[in-house]
Amino acid sequence: MSLASFNALDPGAAAGLVRPCVDNDEWVKAVVDGRPYASVEDALARAADAAAGWTAADLEHALAHHPRIGDQAAGTTSEATMSRNEQAGVGLNSVSGSQMLAGNRAYEQRFGRVFLIRAAGRGANEILTELNRRLNNSDDQETEEAIEQLRQIALLRLRGVLEG
Repeated sequence: MSLASFNALDPGAAAGLVRPCVDNDEWVKAVVDGRPYASVEDALARAADAAAGWTAADLEHALAHHPRIGDQAAGTTSEATMSRNEQAGVGLNSVSGSQMLAGNRAYEQRFGRVFLIRAAGRGANEILTELNRRLNNSDDQETEEAIEQLRQIALLRLRGVLEG
């Protein structure tokens, strides 16, 4: 969609395009209400500002829609399609796939939620290294890292929507 087309949409339709980036009502409203944007970069700046205050509760709500890293999101929703596309370049082989599964289980046992990382632009080895490193984080450190990963994912998805 072009930026001009996004700017011209009614608020409900615009929100429908933005929400799959991250299911956060306040963030979606801020991005939609910030229109019209002069550039994609202006839209991303507004989105980044709106994401700056995300909390652990925002993270938990958003994680309800995220599959495990290495798992393929099911369904035909925009969010599932975005997730599959992001993980497509990871290139899990059977060895790293089994290691990823074990790492995911250890992470979920340690932190009580799925491991979240921006997969786009990363390979399986880098993701596995980050997963193992983050297992040593304190609860507070890991919450902050996961929130930052959520921000990165949301902004990449929004860029894809506005440049797609």
